[in-house]
Amino acid sequence: MEYLTVKWLHVLGSTLLFGTGIGSAFYLLLASLSKDTAVVAKVSAYVVIADYLFTATTALAQPLTGFWLVHLAGFPLSAAWLYYSIFLYGIAIACWLPVVGIQVHLRNLARDAAQQQVALPRAYWYWFRIWIALGVPAFFAFVAIFYLMVFKPAAFS
Repeated sequence: MEYLTVKWLHVLGSTLLFGTGIGSAFYLLLASLSKDTAVVAKVSAYVVIADYLFTATTALAQPLTGFWLVHLAGFPLSAAWLYYSIFLYGIAIACWLPVVGIQVHLRNLARDAAQQQVALPRAYWYWFRIWIALGVPAFFAFVAIFYLMVFKPAAFS
C-alpha cells in the first residue's frame, strides 16, 4: 500500500508540474503574441502565481517521491534509465529556475506597459525569447523523463 500511495503522489506531482508548465507556457505565449498589454499583464501575473503554487512545490516533491519509490521498489540507483532521468530532471530544473525570475520580470514589464497604455517594450521581447529558449529544452527533458519512467527501457538498464 505504501508503494502505491507514493507512486500516486509521484504521478500526481509530475502531472501538476508538467501540466502547469505547459499550460502557463501556452497562455503566456498566446497572450504575448496578441501584443495586448492588458492581457499580457493579467496572464503573466497568473503564470507567476501558478509557478509559485504548483511548479515550485511539485518540483521539490518529485525528487523526494522519486527516491522514495526507488527505495520501495528496490531499483538500483545505478540503473541507467534512472541516471538519465535524474540528469534530465536536473536540466529541466536548471532551465526552470531562471524562468521564474524571467516571468516575474515579464510580468512587471507588461504591468508597467499596461498602466502607461503603451506597447510592450523591447526589453519584454528580449526576455520573452530567452524564456522560450529555456522552455524548449525543459519541455523535451520532461517528455524524455516520462518515457524513461514508464518504459524503463532495457537499453537504459
